[in-house]
Amino acid sequence: MLPNKSLSLASVQVAQARKVVIAGRSILTAIHKTQVHGPVAVTALGLQGDEQADLSVHGGLEKAVYAYPAEHYGFWREVRQKAGVSNIDTQLNHGAMGENLTLNGLLEADVWVGDVLRFPQCVLRVSQPREPCYKFNAAMGFNGAVREMALSGFCGFYLSVDEPGTLQAGESFELHPGPRHLSIPERFQARMFKHLR
Repeated sequence: MLPNKSLSLASVQVAQARKVVIAGRSILTAIHKTQVHGPVAVTALGLQGDEQADLSVHGGLEKAVYAYPAEHYGFWREVRQKAGVSNIDTQLNHGAMGENLTLNGLLEADVWVGDVLRFPQCVLRVSQPREPCYKFNAAMGFNGAVREMALSGFCGFYLSVDEPGTLQAGESFELHPGPRHLSIPERFQARMFKHLR
């Protein structure tokens, strides 16, 4: 376990896939997550009550759960305000990034592929960074959101489920280091090069 870090689960979110209009087309998405109160069951394929619309890029054993640092929400409110998006505070609650878990105290720079997050009732393993798509632009309300994520590195990360169980907002968790060969920021920047040209 890495010492001197207070880590906690700020909130838990799920969503059912639904059709929304993006750029004039009806698109199936589950990016619009809503908070869950009380314990949520965690299986090998993710949280109970959560769906993924496009299994080629989300979900499965390696991307069962998506986690995002709560600390980045201020950045996104500021960026959206500069982009002219209205109703900043009311439209950017936890889950707005499409994440299942909003974490306190754990940033991308602290995380490596293979690290383990040990919660009281389940164990999750860091698998890879999130790669934003055009649906993220729509969710944020402006076309430059994917580029802003690429530039900032504020991507969050996917988790696989080592030990199923339950998760609940307010729980503390521990970060146990894995092999530490590839950091989340290194892997994310390598994948996001195309958005930065």
